[in-house]
Amino acid sequence: MSSPPVVLTIAGSDSSAGAGVQADLKAISALCGYGLNALTSVVSETPGIVSQVRLLDADFIADQMRVLFEGFPVAAAKTGMLGGREQVLAVTRTWKQHAQGRIPLVVDPVMVATSGGKLLEDEAVRTLIDELLPLATLITPNMDEARVLWDRDVTTVEDMEACARKLSARFGTAVLVKGGHLRGEAADVLCHAESITWHTAPRTAGVHTHGTGCTYSAAIATCLARGMTLNDAVAEAKQFVSRAIAQHFAWQSAGAGVVHALNHLQQTPA
Repeated sequence: MSSPPVVLTIAGSDSSAGAGVQADLKAISALCGYGLNALTSVVSETPGIVSQVRLLDADFIADQMRVLFEGFPVAAAKTGMLGGREQVLAVTRTWKQHAQGRIPLVVDPVMVATSGGKLLEDEAVRTLIDELLPLATLITPNMDEARVLWDRDVTTVEDMEACARKLSARFGTAVLVKGGHLRGEAADVLCHAESITWHTAPRTAGVHTHGTGCTYSAAIATCLARGMTLNDAVAEAKQFVSRAIAQHFAWQSAGAGVVHALNHLQQTPA
């Protein structure tokens, strides 16, 4: 049996396992990669509430990355929740030492959880913009994150395309602006080498999951690790995350009513 490509996720831990490294590792496994993780933080949360966040020491984050880069042939990587300025700097510096220019990096600029909880400290936003985003192969902001990066509202498909073009030129990399907050089809726009491609899927109404951005970026990284072109990787990842939403799980909980979760590992063909 041939060994799968190795994919590294650099992100936070989600106690409910629907987002963060847990979602990433499920997506990587489902798409035939071998997942590694370097933890940046530990979050106590459910799909509706972020209760507490604990950031890990920058030196420890850097050491996890170093050990993994030295011990495995990492074929692609992604970042998710980083937390604070020191954590962002640790990731950036270690990436430059061990991986820059060798493997693709997908950066999900996680700033706010689906529930509204803040996942990136204010002072870290500028560091993320200045230090990490220029290193990315692909940046995957949602509409709220795109607004912060562009410093303009992103409310229409025209805004999304203009934003993707602007950010791609600014950072010298590909940009995927995700339109999850729009009405109608779930439409995302990819700007790569000045070319625009739209990726769409039917929207599933009434589903209240979290971790879609984590899952999407991890899926893209895995497809890149498998040797796909960027556009094909985004297309396959889009269909994967759309199935994860449409075929979601649901349970009745004691305190929060019905809880939904993405289906990463038990999907059936659409």
